[in-house]
Amino acid sequence: MTAKLDNAKALYLEGIEEGRAREAVERYTGDRYTQHSTGVRDGVEGFVEFFEPFIERNPRREIEVVRGWEDGRYVFLHAYQKLGGGAAEWVTTDFFDTDDENRIVEHWDVIQASSGPNASGHTQIDGATEITDLDRTEENKAIVRAMIEDCLMTGGTAQRITEFIAEEYVQHNPEVADGRDHFAALARKPDRELDYDEIVLCVGSGNFVATLCRANRAGSPLCQVDIFRLDGGLIVEHWDNTEPVGPEDEWVNSGKF
Repeated sequence: MTAKLDNAKALYLEGIEEGRAREAVERYTGDRYTQHSTGVRDGVEGFVEFFEPFIERNPRREIEVVRGWEDGRYVFLHAYQKLGGGAAEWVTTDFFDTDDENRIVEHWDVIQASSGPNASGHTQIDGATEITDLDRTEENKAIVRAMIEDCLMTGGTAQRITEFIAEEYVQHNPEVADGRDHFAALARKPDRELDYDEIVLCVGSGNFVATLCRANRAGSPLCQVDIFRLDGGLIVEHWDNTEPVGPEDEWVNSGKF
């Protein structure tokens, strides 16, 4: 692992799982810590005032970082959290920006409740984890960007899906089965409910690419994270997390994006 990835994981594991919120946030963040989790204020004190009560309320905390990588100044983590021995289970997807000393200066997240296997037997976190094809990082990021822009954004169509998605497409969305045909059915207009509005972040390493997007479902704003695994120029596996964007008057920072 590198210092950037180490620091992002340590903020999670030391600060939240081990319950050392102040020590971790002071050690692993930079001169600023801009926060986009809308219930958490910016800065060290915002992190502490949110997580110290969280730790007290949830004395049994288990966190597993399932996937993680860095891309230039950015880091991405895909994690599973279990509280109270399973009383609450969450899948979290986090993006971090870092400074020249590899310390965290900005954070975005999307959190979704963990659910059981989908129709194809896959959970929200199982599947491939090995990072390969490091020489294809930029190529794979471009493929993912093109797929979202051409097929999923407002005004896009599903006509080019076969150019981007493998026929034997492995799906980890709780409500969607494997296969390109299932994906295509969801993406086709006029029946498509989920539209993408903007790619805010695209962070990749080799065969894995994660995106943070502004999206909407029937006009209601969403913060959408998608994780793609690619092989031979096609997307072969997919995980995602979705979170509604709450009313602006409930934010304690500048918002989800």
